[in-house]
Order: sequence, then C-alpha cells, then structure tokens
Amino acid sequence: MLKVGLTGGIGAGKSEVSRLLVEQGAVLIDADRIAREVVAPGTAGLAAVVEAFGKDVLAPDGGLDRPKLGSIVFADPARLATLNAIVHPLVGARSRELENAAAPDAVVVHDVPLLAENGMAALYDVVVVVDVRPGTQLDRLVRLRGMTEEDARARMAAQATREKRLEIADIVIDNDVPLQELEQRVREVWADLVRRAAGA
Repeated sequence: MLKVGLTGGIGAGKSEVSRLLVEQGAVLIDADRIAREVVAPGTAGLAAVVEAFGKDVLAPDGGLDRPKLGSIVFADPARLATLNAIVHPLVGARSRELENAAAPDAVVVHDVPLLAENGMAALYDVVVVVDVRPGTQLDRLVRLRGMTEEDARARMAAQATREKRLEIADIVIDNDVPLQELEQRVREVWADLVRRAAGA
C-alpha cells in the first residue's frame, strides 16, 4: 500500500485533483468529509464542540452551523486550536479505519487540507501538493465560493504559506492551467504513484 498525502491551499483545486485520482483508481480518504461526519448530529464530536463553543454554533436543525463556527475560529488562533484538538483525533481514528480496509496493493490518497499546518508530512510515503498562485486562490474563493475578499484573505492567512507547502512536497501539481492540462498532469502523477506502489 502506498500512502499519499494530498494537500493544497484553500481554492487550489485539490478536490478536482482528488476526483481525477479516484478516476484513475486511487482509494480516497477525504479528511474534510470525515471531519463533517465526526461532528454530525448525535455524535460525541458535536457534543464536544457545543461544550467548547456554546449552543450558538448549532443550526436550527440541530446540526453544526459551519459558517458561524468558521467565523469564530478563523479570527482567533486559540479558538481554532481548541476546535482542532476536538476534531483531529476523531478524524485520525476514522481515517485509519478506512485505510486498514483498503487492499494491500492500493494507492491510498489522503485528502488533507491542513497537512502542512499540522506537520503531518512524515505520516505519508509521498506528499502531493496542488499549487496555485495566491491571486488565483483569491479569485476562486470570491468568484466561485461567494466569499467576501476579506473573508477569503482571512482563510488564506490562517493556512500555511505557499512556500511552506512546497517545502514538504514530493510531487507538485500546478493547477494554474486549463483543465485538459491538469488532467494530463494527474495521469502522469498517477503513473508515478503506481510505480512507487509496486516498489519500482
């Protein structure tokens, strides 16, 4: 099994790359999706978040009001650390369960947004970074996700710098290119990962 850590800044297009890798045959373990699962209504994770942040972070349906919680933690590093201390161990445990269920010869891609921030590069055989210029990130967040420029810049500032992400990269995928070029690059990267998985 080859364990791949896939990361990139917000708006870099990491989800598109992970989708393309799955098309090639990768087993995807999506930390963001798992992070939502572990704080779903009725979970111990959600109870712990409410205990730490108060009932104001709940939506009318009893689920987590993610935008509300985001506006609290992204403006305050200490509150963000509190949230991470609740969620990260739960995500880690679920990720290990999913990884253990994969085939022995699988290429398992862990989609981990905060891989660089949390010093997790050593957990993976290969780290793949999806890279774009900061201007591209900002444009995508405002134009495609409807964020204000101020919110987008705050989210970007809360993450590792582009340089820090590139320092830990074994493979870089440039996503400042048309989709057709991105698809070709992902096919090349997949071929490399399959070779590595086979021990070649």
